[in-house]
Amino acid sequence: MTISTLSRSTMPSRRLGLGITLGIITLLTCSSPALAHHPLDGRLPANAFEGFMSGMGHPVIGIDHLAFVIAAGLVAALMRKGAMVPILFVLGSLAGTGIHLQALDLPAPEAFISTSVLAFGLILARGSQTNVWLISLLGAVSGMFHGYAYGEAIVGAEMTPTISYLLGFVSIQLAISLAAWAIGRALQKKNQSQGLLNLRFAGFVLSGMGAVFLSSVVLG
Repeated sequence: MTISTLSRSTMPSRRLGLGITLGIITLLTCSSPALAHHPLDGRLPANAFEGFMSGMGHPVIGIDHLAFVIAAGLVAALMRKGAMVPILFVLGSLAGTGIHLQALDLPAPEAFISTSVLAFGLILARGSQTNVWLISLLGAVSGMFHGYAYGEAIVGAEMTPTISYLLGFVSIQLAISLAAWAIGRALQKKNQSQGLLNLRFAGFVLSGMGAVFLSSVVLG
């Protein structure tokens, strides 16, 4: 195989990796942190539809939440049985919302949320195999803090919109994170070295965003 042939064979993978990175940046920069905890402008959902749409919107319009949902899926692509990472993250977020609805407190949730983005970005940037159970546990713990923040938008709502809200944020988080996982796996399957390089680059982008989020929390 000639050098020119090798170059042509890696071009689609590079383009796909660049597209993923640009897509991450576009999604995150289009999200609005000001609305992160108030998908309905602070108004409680009044019915099942509003509850579901509020649940769907919360992890997407919150830039820090969306960054972690994407990071969880891409990190999962680095390891075997990695789909457990986003699944346990989502289960953890359900637990975190339950904690909030029970009027219990978690310490410094915004700091932990920002740290989770930074940590998973660094894990992705490292680009090496990591114990899937350890990462899944970290994902579940991180999910508790993300879910705790989600709970703010539903405290005081009736049972029907509350259940719909939970279904909404479970659905959107699973869809985004599992899609990121599938894309990451496809990248590596097509070209292992180039695919891994693309994932690592995405990790540097996400870790940089996590550092910015954490700085804004610490500096107030």
